[in-house]
Amino acid sequence: MQFIFKRIKGIIIALSGMFFLLKNEDSIKVQSLFFLLFIGLGYYFEITKNEWIIHIILIGFILSIEALNTVAEKICDIINPEYNSRIKLIKDISAGAVSFAVISSLMVLVIIYYPYFSDLLNNT
Repeated sequence: MQFIFKRIKGIIIALSGMFFLLKNEDSIKVQSLFFLLFIGLGYYFEITKNEWIIHIILIGFILSIEALNTVAEKICDIINPEYNSRIKLIKDISAGAVSFAVISSLMVLVIIYYPYFSDLLNNT
């Protein structure tokens, strides 16, 4: 029984972290708005089940990388709250990881949506 309670406590802690990010991190808020836009497009174009699966994976991928970026920044701020060129490099690299995730995800979304937009434009 203790095993189950520990798992439930772990889930509650994880949800608390997710809600913290959604409430306090502007980049998470902005990306969430874009995800809502793409979810709306998915419903509008009636994308396939496999395309929905890809959507969900991409959303989780980007939000996870963004969360790790936030963790890196917070740790750096604790280590040295003042400007430091080495800390800046760590933060820049962490932000670069987010950029890789976003760019690759956008490329996948272009591949998914190109045929739908092409059909829409050709039929008007």
